[in-house]
Amino acid sequence: MISNFYDVVIVGAGHGGAQAAVMLRQLGFEGTIAVVGDEPELPYERPPLSKEYLAGEKIFERLLIRPAAFWTERKVGMILNTQVTAVDPAAKRLTFASGGSLEYGALVWATGGSPRKLICSGHDLPGVHAVRTRADVVKVMDELAICSQVVVIGGGYIGLEAAAVLTKLGKKVVLLEALDRVLARVAGSELSAFYEAEHRAHGVDLRTGVKVDCIEERDGRACGVRLEGREVVPADMVIVGIGIVPAVQPLIEAGAEGGNGVLVDEYCRTSLPDVYAIGDCAAHANAFADSATIRLESVQNANDQASTAAKAITGNPEPYKATPWFWSNQYDLKLQTVGLSTGFDQTVVRGDPANRSFSIVYLRNGQVIALDCVNAVKDYVQGRQLVETRARIDSALLADIAKPLKELSKVC
Repeated sequence: MISNFYDVVIVGAGHGGAQAAVMLRQLGFEGTIAVVGDEPELPYERPPLSKEYLAGEKIFERLLIRPAAFWTERKVGMILNTQVTAVDPAAKRLTFASGGSLEYGALVWATGGSPRKLICSGHDLPGVHAVRTRADVVKVMDELAICSQVVVIGGGYIGLEAAAVLTKLGKKVVLLEALDRVLARVAGSELSAFYEAEHRAHGVDLRTGVKVDCIEERDGRACGVRLEGREVVPADMVIVGIGIVPAVQPLIEAGAEGGNGVLVDEYCRTSLPDVYAIGDCAAHANAFADSATIRLESVQNANDQASTAAKAITGNPEPYKATPWFWSNQYDLKLQTVGLSTGFDQTVVRGDPANRSFSIVYLRNGQVIALDCVNAVKDYVQGRQLVETRARIDSALLADIAKPLKELSKVC
């Protein structure tokens, strides 16, 4: 039964929203809780969408963060297929696209973001897809039978993961990246070069430094991607993975500070009273980014900020200071990242990329700030302490794979 008032309303039914509800109950919160989601599904895991789910290796039920009975037993109301269009911070009221409304005692904004769209002509043609929600991926899967060549636009993790899965499914894949290398915004050139070589070795026609002019149409459907040089790359399907736009407009319109995300403090509080924001849409000062204000798009961040907000709501505030981590699966390669490499001025390659098991250590001013570990779980686990302590270690020692990172942490 849906009430008109809940002690805590969580807008967004992704990882962060689900974790906020779970954590509130774990902390003994006995008030009423509702999760408002704009999709029809219960909270589910997003990362497998571009990996195991798209590949057909996992059914959707295995992606659910918790089964339906879990939410019922813990008296967490699920208001699904509902979009919030306005927030009235004075009345503590949410307005829905349907015209309904809901009042809250505290509000947790966990909406993530929507896929950034191309702005060229043809961007909205049938056959042009994003990979952000289950509905997005179902549309892709429904069309795979009629597709032989797919063009993927964007050389970030989503684009690379989609390219890997589609190649595995027997599709001819062309991947287009506007910058001079893939992963340019999140990793060093060594990792970019490695993944470019891997994708090409698997048959992906990977092109960097290319810009899209428009999406070509035939019979009311996308049939190719025209590049600025006028070449047309044939396509039965186009997948666009060029980032997200944080879904914060109702909060900004309500007076919350922000722009590219809504600004939060160390307790995930926005500038609006009793309103918190977490996950992809929350802009926060991060110690691992040299205290720069950033949005961190990861499951780790969403879950940890959810815990931070829940603790603040229950009167036990603890500042957010979680160590960032991330992963990506492509082919038989597992990339695990710890820390943030933003602003690095030196890299050390640990191991030989030709062996498809190695790590890249990122340093700034002589301090270890991040590691990218490819099929190198021990380095990932042991390197965490180096990142957290900003260890200063001679680069020759870091490069020596005969010396475990846990031993180096003892001498730093």
